Amino acid sequence: MRHQTAIGAAALSVGLAVALSVPATGAAARTAPARPDPRTLAADAADRLVAAKPAEFKKAPEEKIVRRGVTSGLRGLQHVSYDRYYDDLPVYGGDFVVTTDAGGGVLSTSLGQTRKLDVSTDAEISAAQAAKTSRAQVSEVESASAPRLMVMAEGSGRLVYETVVTGTHEKAPTKLHVYVDAKTGKVTETWDEVRDAAGAAVADDQSHYHGTVDISTAATSMTDPLRSGVRCGGQNGSTYTGTDSAWGNGSGTNLETACVDAMYAVQKQWDMLGSWLGRNGLNGSGGGFPMRVGLNQANAFWNGSYTNYGRNSAGTRQATSADVVAHENGHAVFSNTPGGAGGGNGNEKGGMNESAGDIFGALTEHYMNEPASLDPPDYLVGEEVDLVGSGPIRNMYNPAALGDPNCYSSSIPRTEVHAAAGPQNHWFYLLAEGSNPASGPASPTCNGSTVTGIGIQKAGQIFMGGLNRKVTSWSHARARVETVNAALELFPGSATECNAVKAAWSAVSVPEQSGEQSCGGGQQPPDTVFSDGFESAQGWTTDPDGTDTATAGAWERGTPQATSWSGTSLQLAAAGGSAGLVTGAAAGSDAGANDLDGGATTVRSPAIALPAGTLSLRFSWYLAHLNNSSADDYLRVRVVGANGSSTALSASGAATNRAGSWQTATYDLSAYAGQSVRLVVEAADAGAASLVEAGIDNVQIAAS
Repeated sequence: MRHQTAIGAAALSVGLAVALSVPATGAAARTAPARPDPRTLAADAADRLVAAKPAEFKKAPEEKIVRRGVTSGLRGLQHVSYDRYYDDLPVYGGDFVVTTDAGGGVLSTSLGQTRKLDVSTDAEISAAQAAKTSRAQVSEVESASAPRLMVMAEGSGRLVYETVVTGTHEKAPTKLHVYVDAKTGKVTETWDEVRDAAGAAVADDQSHYHGTVDISTAATSMTDPLRSGVRCGGQNGSTYTGTDSAWGNGSGTNLETACVDAMYAVQKQWDMLGSWLGRNGLNGSGGGFPMRVGLNQANAFWNGSYTNYGRNSAGTRQATSADVVAHENGHAVFSNTPGGAGGGNGNEKGGMNESAGDIFGALTEHYMNEPASLDPPDYLVGEEVDLVGSGPIRNMYNPAALGDPNCYSSSIPRTEVHAAAGPQNHWFYLLAEGSNPASGPASPTCNGSTVTGIGIQKAGQIFMGGLNRKVTSWSHARARVETVNAALELFPGSATECNAVKAAWSAVSVPEQSGEQSCGGGQQPPDTVFSDGFESAQGWTTDPDGTDTATAGAWERGTPQATSWSGTSLQLAAAGGSAGLVTGAAAGSDAGANDLDGGATTVRSPAIALPAGTLSLRFSWYLAHLNNSSADDYLRVRVVGANGSSTALSASGAATNRAGSWQTATYDLSAYAGQSVRLVVEAADAGAASLVEAGIDNVQIAAS
């Protein structure tokens, strides 16, 4: 049956892209189609999910959900972030993230909001009153933004004014976000964009910490021509210039030398982010931020726009060692991942922000891998700077050695943010190195367990995967859930990394959470017996017995064209890569043009020889239909062996709209061990004419 053209989802401010099928002639017919952009596939798939399942995202009738952007991660993972507006007011804490694979297959969602909002948007105090209250939170005010009315996603919602107050508080710079209840006039929450390091008072460039190095700069300016936005200069914000591109004299008190150190460190951090973690620049989209040196304090900080570096308390060297520079720019990374830097439970998210800086510092040092005579990789923070005359300011393998908590507890939200970095720092060390590494210091666990590390590069990838799922209401508990998700999606088929993430969190007293995914399987990845992602032909046969009755939309391997009907997604993009096994791949602009019609369609795999032992079948699938479907419509997957067959999946239609969503099915094949089997996939529009689509992808049989 032919139906009306697919349209975009009305619930979103972004349209749903539908490819048009245009016959090719002549030379154009020999030109391969352009490979779809994974970011576009991810955005389209996430938009369809949000439109199809508003209740899953706690969407109120008064709300509009707006896609904010797509962040590409390692191994093709895409992270689509969203904001929401309630009666046209921005919702603070209502953000969420949908993660997909490179083909647009939805893998997981990260949502901090717990309830649907229902709140009055009529303020009872004026903006002027809110501004006065906000300014009073800062001792020396330089400027303050106009108060902005918004809804805070707290319970069923709280109407607040947000004011950003810039100035000095307790002799330290501040850029304080103040939230004032629009009903009572009381301050409900604050958070500071300024993140400081201390928490207490031809190679021709001469650095202080790294010897003679070669930094990337313009010919006569300390601006990086290869890394957009990265430059270094003095306290007035101007970039240092010179008569040539040879910079610094190596002295610990020379500010041009401090810029050499800062530029060298951030360039290595930038390269580490791309090479190890799959991130494009500091901001995730190929950009970085300016740096300033010469701050007359024993401190360094990030203020939301640039990083600023002072000197140690003795005045003998600048606070521009690799780990300090990477720490401050790590705050920039944290701020420029979904969920931003604000919000959270008291100081808990702030402590995790400080920890993120320390983790990026350790990652950068390990990426640089300098010898012991310079700045060797370790898990101490700022030891080369000797900021306040007592060596390192934090210890990641044993935070308690410097007075910070090793373990998470209910007091963390009330702990000063630098000390509150302890639990996550400890978790990262245990994940990377373990509790008793062969080389490196031992790390005590809070539960007396022994943890085996997976290496700092994998640990960094999982940590970054967690940040790409971050929401405003970030916490250690949510980080545990999302780093488990990251491990499963970054290392599919292996339980080792996932189990290590769980063990490290438990070892710092962050217990298993409700809804947390299981790692599955044993510690080692299974041996693959058969695998087909349908990117190439592997011998599947359509209508193998000549009994199919479908008049359109028969099974075919190809690049499916996504379609939807009034917000209900029907045919989906492939679950992985660009191709899949679907009912009528060339759907075109009309959702009903190539859907399954007229009866049943069957496709059968080649013969698969199974070894002895424990065997499992795993595959991605979906069945989608509109409310003109019935139980006569179906998708089935059967296993056929020499001694009979069994059903691995059976899904039926119903008189309701069912949006397509890639799901994963698993089936125990051990009963067929030692046999040759075939997989038979059947789909049908067998009742009254209806709109039905089905798909199969990423078929894998594994032995363990």
